[in-house]
Amino acid sequence: MKMSTKGLQLTAVAALLAVTAACGSNGGNDAAGTASQGAAASPAASGSADSAGEKPTLRRLTVWQDQDPNTYPVAQMLEEKTGYKVKYDTLPQDKAADKLNLLMASGEAYDTVHYAADMALYSDYAQKGALTDLTPLIEQYGPNIKKAISQQSMDALKIDGKLYALPSMLTYKVGSSILIRTDWLDKVDMDMPTTTEELKAVLKAFKEQDPGGHGDQDVPLTMNGDNAFLDSIVGAFGMPNTWNDVDGELVPRLLDPSYKDYVGYMADLYKEGLIDNQFVVNKGATTKEKFSSGQAGAIVIHWADIPSIDEALKKNEPNATFAYVGALKGPGGEAGFSGNAGFDRLTFIPKASKHPEDAIKWIDATLEAETFKELAVGEEGVHYTVENGAFMPILPIFNDERNLANNYMSGTDEANYPLYWQARVHKNPVMFEAFDQLNNQQPDEVKISNPLGLAPYMPNYAKYNQQLETMVADYTIKLIAGADSLSGLDAFQAKYKAAGEEASAKEINDWYATAAK
Repeated sequence: MKMSTKGLQLTAVAALLAVTAACGSNGGNDAAGTASQGAAASPAASGSADSAGEKPTLRRLTVWQDQDPNTYPVAQMLEEKTGYKVKYDTLPQDKAADKLNLLMASGEAYDTVHYAADMALYSDYAQKGALTDLTPLIEQYGPNIKKAISQQSMDALKIDGKLYALPSMLTYKVGSSILIRTDWLDKVDMDMPTTTEELKAVLKAFKEQDPGGHGDQDVPLTMNGDNAFLDSIVGAFGMPNTWNDVDGELVPRLLDPSYKDYVGYMADLYKEGLIDNQFVVNKGATTKEKFSSGQAGAIVIHWADIPSIDEALKKNEPNATFAYVGALKGPGGEAGFSGNAGFDRLTFIPKASKHPEDAIKWIDATLEAETFKELAVGEEGVHYTVENGAFMPILPIFNDERNLANNYMSGTDEANYPLYWQARVHKNPVMFEAFDQLNNQQPDEVKISNPLGLAPYMPNYAKYNQQLETMVADYTIKLIAGADSLSGLDAFQAKYKAAGEEASAKEINDWYATAAK
């Protein structure tokens, strides 16, 4: 039987307590061997200093990047500024959560782990005793941490009064939408769609008129099987976020009155051949390749991925043009994007760390005001200039030496990073145009903040959220692909409620009733 991604996560997390007790004896050979299976591995750290007072070499696990994290310029800069040598490993590009769980469960002696802000996964790790409580370490060794990261942010991450991770704040509202080939629109003589029905008509024209010139190989809209709810489309049915306000209470998508309408719309697209017929097995890299090769007319994608998509597409089709679809209006006139609220990444110190005190000292040193500024944007006059208060990158050196800087952060200077961050969106004109389309040109009313973005730790929600999301995603994909029927929705909803939704909904709405809205 094939286990789902989130199912594997829960299985691996369940092993953490048993393994954590043995973490201290796990040797360097095991560490190197495990990391080599899907992670870009660096040599095992030396473990301890050779003499009193000498700083140990630290080990850090971070997100995937397309360059060696150990030779990237930021790594050398941080070593010079902090005095710590750090050996970096990266998670794989696909199924990163699965790999992280395996590494954690195997007792890898990482001193810091930097990963996406998956709050449910973080809560599970903390509850299983796999993470180090940072509160006493920060109190003793973290003056810069306390200056840089707000108390509100730290409080949002506390579990039973203890802090197990440091957050990197989100600095923008909207990340993704449907990116569409505007030259294909011109070829079929249609305008940019503004409603779900107009989108369907455009995709039908893409299928019937073959603007890509590849016949049956062309795909009107490509998507992957990990994404059951497409940005802009799901918002058109009043469900931009995982939980949405329905008559003053937060309701998950599966129980939302509009769920049937969304599924029906998407299933119709699939039946009519307007969605990639291989979407169930597609990976993110597959959909990007289809779009950049000129085979797909539309794709749901984050604006940060635009430069690589643009470069690859222009090599294949130099005259290709594209733009984001705005917030589509649905049958009831609703429209909206999921508006980011909360955190982008989390950094935690596993219980397996051999150097937790040095790890927090290193993090604190990276958050010293001038060091963090240099980490984020480099040196003025070398990597950036300031024009009318805005940080503007100097190219190509900013791209070469600071493009991946956020992978080296362990928290952010929350007061100043939004200003520094401006340089990142200006580093590529095509990327800035895409960012601008979603974040500046869209009206504020369609950027609907995630109501759980800064919610406090809720034990039932943390316990059940992963499995509930997996249930809904898998079921929704089956409905879209015609492998299941809405006739069984009532029975599935009952199963979903019994699997933890009712307990989660109670604590979520108890909090929501008292939260500022």
